[in-house]
Amino acid sequence: MPISLIQKYNVPGPRYTSYPTVPYWSEGLFTNDLWKNTFLQSFQESNENEGISLYIHLPFCESLCTFCGCNKRITKRHDVENSYIAAVLHEWNIYCDLLPNKPIIKEIHLGGGTPTFFAPENLESLINGIFLRATKAKEHEFSFEGHPNNTTRTHLQTLYNLGFKRVSFGVQDYSEKVQKAIHREQPFHNVAKVTFWAKEIGYTSIGHDLIFGLPFQTLEDVIDTIDKTNSLLPDRLAFYSYAHVPWIKGNGQRGFRDEDVPKDDAKRQLYEEGKKSLAAHNYHEIGMDHFALKTDSMYESFQNKKLHRNFMGYTSSKTKLMIGLGVSSISDSWYSFAQNEKTIEDYYARLEKNELPVFKGHILTEEDLIIRKHILNLMCQFTTSWEAKEDYFPEIVEIVEQLNEMETDGLIQISDKSITVTEKGKPFVRNICMAFDLRLKRNAPQTQLFSMTV
Repeated sequence: MPISLIQKYNVPGPRYTSYPTVPYWSEGLFTNDLWKNTFLQSFQESNENEGISLYIHLPFCESLCTFCGCNKRITKRHDVENSYIAAVLHEWNIYCDLLPNKPIIKEIHLGGGTPTFFAPENLESLINGIFLRATKAKEHEFSFEGHPNNTTRTHLQTLYNLGFKRVSFGVQDYSEKVQKAIHREQPFHNVAKVTFWAKEIGYTSIGHDLIFGLPFQTLEDVIDTIDKTNSLLPDRLAFYSYAHVPWIKGNGQRGFRDEDVPKDDAKRQLYEEGKKSLAAHNYHEIGMDHFALKTDSMYESFQNKKLHRNFMGYTSSKTKLMIGLGVSSISDSWYSFAQNEKTIEDYYARLEKNELPVFKGHILTEEDLIIRKHILNLMCQFTTSWEAKEDYFPEIVEIVEQLNEMETDGLIQISDKSITVTEKGKPFVRNICMAFDLRLKRNAPQTQLFSMTV
């Protein structure tokens, strides 16, 4: 990868798990009543045909990982589990009370924090509580994030019995020096143990999450981590770029200096060499920073152009309505976004008043909906088209002109009414999407809001 391209395009930019991105939500035009209206509209349009998705945020962790920018609460007190699950089920019941009929759930994802902080019997109570007022879609996909240090065989068996067939384990990197810097010390044998347990139990998709660009991480560290990962043969991999955002309040990015973090061409080399190693072991690139074996549902979804992206990241199927339960969770009705209270105390206080704990959101305009579709196409399929009348908007002409330089650099191919990302351009897909981001263009941030794109 030419160093000039990395220096040229390595700028702060969104990861586009939504459009508009959260900093550009029009919060002043949002009300909880509008959210309920769009939520009901989306439910009625999609429940019978495609079902709905649930993202459940389980925020507790026993220790702080210093690479993490997620919403979490650090505690070793496990007596917090029951009250939190009761609150999540209370929130779910408020949503169900609004619905004209029983929801059909196609996807559930348990994220965190650390979902396996919770005892298996408490996770069972949570899922059983959800299905007191819902039914499972025939082809459902339930998944959860497991910490290799505290995921037990009982966790895996309990959730498998409840319909969970996909699990992802946070690995990050196997270097002891890197693990110490990010306060995530977990030996290889812990990861191997939970991976083999999941295989034995019958999980159909086992994922490992790796990160490149971590403090003190070298090329040798990345190759060693991927070699060890290949020996376990997970079905899919996320190979994320470390998002260094120490200015965001509440994240754990401390304990190392900015100069300890690989940057620009050095950082990108970690990805490119890692990608080569993955390809040599028959992993195929899916979307941005994701890889899968041909036998995994994500590969099939990518090939069939059914890959979707939302606040859960990439998913193998699309549902119009995703309800986020738990502190800080974000819901997506397709027509609007709604985020829950960010602190557990405020989340509980709203539920005690029998209110949905939503504190901000955004109602998508017609323009937002069109641009969102183009950005999703680029993120999920590496191509987008405005051949159909409903996909055209006036600014597209100006956008194509701005993208001419990227075409000259070999990152995209522009035809009369479409854009396709080249193999060379895949590392820059966030930059390509930024050309479509009219809200970002119209109100460029005065301070850095996002991590670097490359």
